[in-house]
Amino acid sequence: MVETSGGHAGRGPVLLLLHGMGATGDVWLPWAPYLEQRWPGRWLAPDLAGHGWAPPLPSYSFAGFAQQVAQALAPDDRLVVFGHSLGGMVGLALAARAAGTPVDAVVGLGIKAQWTAAELERAAEVAARPVSWFASRTEAARRYLRVSGLVGLLPPDHPVVDAGLRQVDGRWRLAMDPTAFAVGEPDLGALLAATDVPVVLARGENDPMVTDEQLKEYGVPVATLPGLGHNAHVEDPAAVLALLDPYR
Repeated sequence: MVETSGGHAGRGPVLLLLHGMGATGDVWLPWAPYLEQRWPGRWLAPDLAGHGWAPPLPSYSFAGFAQQVAQALAPDDRLVVFGHSLGGMVGLALAARAAGTPVDAVVGLGIKAQWTAAELERAAEVAARPVSWFASRTEAARRYLRVSGLVGLLPPDHPVVDAGLRQVDGRWRLAMDPTAFAVGEPDLGALLAATDVPVVLARGENDPMVTDEQLKEYGVPVATLPGLGHNAHVEDPAAVLALLDPYR
């Protein structure tokens, strides 16, 4: 878990940053200088279960992801949660009334709201494949960038990529447990109905995975980030961080 304090440690809620499928908590490290200036307290960026250094789950569910995150939190932390894609769904599960986690607000970026049967079938197929091994770090890094959706946004030799790779006996693999892809279709409506905290659903204007119209069906505030895509938090950290200004 990446954990640090802002320029005014101790003030305000703790910011919990949750990455998307295939990434790791290190994807938020480029946010550090912005958070130092604009977030008044601590921030945490854990690896979700089966990603990075976090242990896998016997089977994956959004509630299971959320429970694993909650176990690493201090009992007196009050949270503002910012989650990307899968991380947004996990953030909503963490904020559920039944979870009992002290969450003040959730901002979900790039949550895929609608899934086709073909998309779910492809995800299940990926989850069932054995772990792939690579002869070099560069090959494994390129695969990691594809799986995490970061192709074109980070070079293979970027330090953020290191947390997503493992070397064993001279060969390389992704750190991720591929069976995490079997988490299944999220019920965004049910998760929103299960929480009482303020929720904002955000997307990059050019995100092909979700539309404004799809998000507006859920009756919560929707924010569209001009010129950005699915990984808007990597493309323009300052623009995305502005979504959190009301919760500092």
